[in-house]
Amino acid sequence: MVEMHRRGKERFSELFEAIDERSALIERMIFDRGFHRRFSPNHLNIAVYSYFKQGGKALRPAVLLFACGAVGGDEEMALPAAAALEAYHTWTLVHDDIIDQDNRRRGGPTVHALFKEVGEKELNFDPDEAKHYGISMGILAGDIQHAWAVSLLCKMAKSGVNEGLVLELIDKLESDVLPSLLEGETLDIQLSSVPLSTLTEASILRMLWKKTGVLYRFAGWAGAIIGGGTIEEVAGISSFCSRCGLAFQLVDDILGLVGDEDVLGKPVGSDIREGKKTIPILFTYKNSGKEDRDFIEMVLGNHRVDEGKVKRLVEMVRVSGGIDYTDSLARRLVSGAREKLNVLRYSRYKKYFELLSEFIVSRDY
Repeated sequence: MVEMHRRGKERFSELFEAIDERSALIERMIFDRGFHRRFSPNHLNIAVYSYFKQGGKALRPAVLLFACGAVGGDEEMALPAAAALEAYHTWTLVHDDIIDQDNRRRGGPTVHALFKEVGEKELNFDPDEAKHYGISMGILAGDIQHAWAVSLLCKMAKSGVNEGLVLELIDKLESDVLPSLLEGETLDIQLSSVPLSTLTEASILRMLWKKTGVLYRFAGWAGAIIGGGTIEEVAGISSFCSRCGLAFQLVDDILGLVGDEDVLGKPVGSDIREGKKTIPILFTYKNSGKEDRDFIEMVLGNHRVDEGKVKRLVEMVRVSGGIDYTDSLARRLVSGAREKLNVLRYSRYKKYFELLSEFIVSRDY
């Protein structure tokens, strides 16, 4: 799998080089000392920058810049919006990790886990106080990142972007994207109480789109709007990004079961212990007999279950066709997404989008 990972990077080297080039520009803006000095005291500053320093895929801001270029716009004008999107996405991760009680992110500790430890070691808090401190720091860091994203968008007006357009971007982000993201998060929490026997594929897909597809759609829409795209171009890119965002999450759910731990940076099968009701799991359940259904219900969400049972469930998902079914679903989404690019004239940006759609369904991390 690691060898496949290496070959995959070679196959998509042009795409990755384009993403890395833009990521460096965004990183420079994120770590600008003018912003860095605003966030104090020191613990809060560390919390705000924690995930940025751990790195990430930076796909959403790259997508925004690709969209701007694809319609003939100036990417430099869109850079503050791309940085804003990265800050915005990051606050959702920080808060999501608190809600999901996750202790690891990008190979390092989550913000609340890091500051729980800080609370114990530096502030001499007892375990309950330290846990509360960690959660508090995560909430506060996320709130700052949220406000920071809006501030970065406002900065665009000073770069020559029409003020009315800046207001439109902020309004879209706060009155459309935000409610959708929070709806998706709420649905995700509520789905944990829905029995597999009554759960539907449509409900999972709706939740995933709200949590993931919405922000990808905004990335495409914002970039195309800033770049001065036509109504058709904006709609086409937005739809492409929306579908690709959902496909990306479906592949994530596949990799959470059968990916390579060294490549992913997290234990394979952890989604099973956490009780995540994904499309591969649901497909397997719906296509199993009573004995296997009982086994799935016993293992899913059971933190005490042994490794052997987790591996057995993973193998059941593989044999049942759950992996292949989900992969096929993701590929259909991407195929439909690529059709939306027909509104664009050919350019290197269109090629980046085509490579991105291909990467999404063939990646191993």
